[in-house]
Amino acid sequence: MKFSLSTEARLAQLAQNYPPGRLKGAVIPMLMYCQDEVGYITPELAQEVATRCGVSTLEVEEVVGFYTMLRKQRMGKTHLQICTNISCLLTGGEELYEHACKKLGIGHNQVTEDYQISLEEVECIGACSWAPAIQTNYDFHHHVTIEKLDQIIDSLRTK
Repeated sequence: MKFSLSTEARLAQLAQNYPPGRLKGAVIPMLMYCQDEVGYITPELAQEVATRCGVSTLEVEEVVGFYTMLRKQRMGKTHLQICTNISCLLTGGEELYEHACKKLGIGHNQVTEDYQISLEEVECIGACSWAPAIQTNYDFHHHVTIEKLDQIIDSLRTK
């Protein structure tokens, strides 16, 4: 499987950070880099990572099945995660999630028809001190209100 030059460079740099014979530790970051390019983990992508890391495809599939940030289905260009764990829940996280569902017309782990935005209700994104918090791809947003969420979603639709 071939990737873009920038992803190939990232994978090569990643591989250099591990001692010979120890690339098994690179499975998760390698999957993340590849998922960023492809959009989700395909069987071909899992095989490619297995080959590059010197592990079995089954081992890669077990990792993909365990970690929720690794996806087996195509998601949106922007993946919107809304935390509803206790800190966020007590400060409006559930209301944010319900509002996003209505505004986008989708639910948990679903994607808009144009594949621009996917939505996920998550347990924790590690931002309890700044609750309620959401994440768009790798960007965190803290102390989110309904109005701020609307602005974020509207800006994602215009990209």
